[in-house]
This record gives sequence, structure tokens and C-alpha cells, in this order.
Amino acid sequence: MDNPSETTSILLIDDDMKYCRLINEYLSGFGYDVAAVHNGADGVKAALEKPWSALILDIMLPGIDGFEVLKRIRETSTLPVLMLTALGAESDRIVGLELGADDYLPKTASPRELLARLRALLRRADYTRRDELDKRQEEEICVGPLSVITSARLALLDGEPLPLTPVEYDLLTVLVASKGRVKTREELLNEISDRNYDAFDRSIDVHISALRKKLGDDPKQPRFIRTVRGSGYMLTPWSGERDKT
Repeated sequence: MDNPSETTSILLIDDDMKYCRLINEYLSGFGYDVAAVHNGADGVKAALEKPWSALILDIMLPGIDGFEVLKRIRETSTLPVLMLTALGAESDRIVGLELGADDYLPKTASPRELLARLRALLRRADYTRRDELDKRQEEEICVGPLSVITSARLALLDGEPLPLTPVEYDLLTVLVASKGRVKTREELLNEISDRNYDAFDRSIDVHISALRKKLGDDPKQPRFIRTVRGSGYMLTPWSGERDKT
């Protein structure tokens, strides 16, 4: 049985009352505090009014759909989001990832798989390791104007915090730590993920695209993330830079 902290609260935005009751009962049995909202407008309000540990968000909602809900939440929040897609449709997954979802799951998946994905989100976001975080020695890696402080899970560009999702932060950390070396898509997926991806999963490209936008990086003339055709991605080292460790 899980032993989540008292603050491990999950927001579920879904208009299917029966599904909400099922997920609530299942997750509550593992110690999670679940609250359900049944329409998009109320979902946005609920998501932003308190520090939830994670959000489970259905695409099909009355009024404002899940994509618009996610878009509005991402304007101010990096809350970890698990998006429920219709039969795992690839188009839904891509749109959700582009808008800032951290992971996706077909709504037909079992509660057991949903729990596994939720645990992975919480591990990546480090919500269950706050006590350990205070004990770690601060480590900062600098690449030109970009700084990653690993102990605080914080990324700065020109001294300003970057609003990264947990997956985007993990991806940036891997690239920064490997600057000057190419990382294949498979290597990146293995290092940032707590789940198994199939050989044709292209979600890493969507996350890279979102990360580039937040870095203000032009993929045609990149300052930071360079695409190595047929291989993967590489963080470009800056001349004269100094690494702080």
C-alpha cells in the first residue's frame, strides 16, 4: 500500500460520475485524497485555487474541453497533468503533449495502470521527496545564460525561472548533464520516464519542441538544443562557459 503524504491531493476533472466514483474509491484505497470536478470551467478554477499534487484530466468535457482547460492552467501553473484520451488516439496525445500534459492514458485503461502512471508523475515532480530535498547539497550546472539547480528542481534563463513541467525539467536536466554529446530519443525516454514506451513513440519530440519554445530557441539556428538528424538531440556547449558543481 502507498504511504503518500497528507498533502498528496489529486484533482480529477471528468463529467462521467460513475468513472469519478470508481477512480476516487480506488485511489483513496491507496491513501490519496481525490476531489472531482465535472466541467471545464469549474475545473480550471479548482486547479488554480490550491496546490494539488497532480491533475487527472479528461479531454471530453461539457463547455470548455480538456485541451482548453489544460491551456488555461499552463498559463500560470506547472501542475503535473495526466490526460485521459479517447481510446488513446494519437492526435489527442500529440495535442495534449503540445499544450503541456506530462503523460497520457486511454480512458479505457484499468485503475491499476492509472495508479502506476500517477505514481510516476509524483515521483518526477518530487512531491513525495520534500524532506530529502532539504538534505541535498545544492548543485548548479551552467550552460551560458542557462542554469539548472538540481537540488531545487529549478531552471533559470538569464536569472529568471523557467516555467517547466516536470517532464520538461527532467529532459532539460539530462541534456544539460550531457552537453556536447548526442542523446538518442530512446536514451532520453529511458532517463526521464518511469514507464515503457513503444519503439515508435514520438512524444519526446513534442516535449523538445515545448522546451525550445520556453528557452526561446529557434530550431533552425539553435542556441541550446540542436537536432542531430538520424540520431537525436544535443545541448550545445557555450564557448568560455564555466560549470559550477
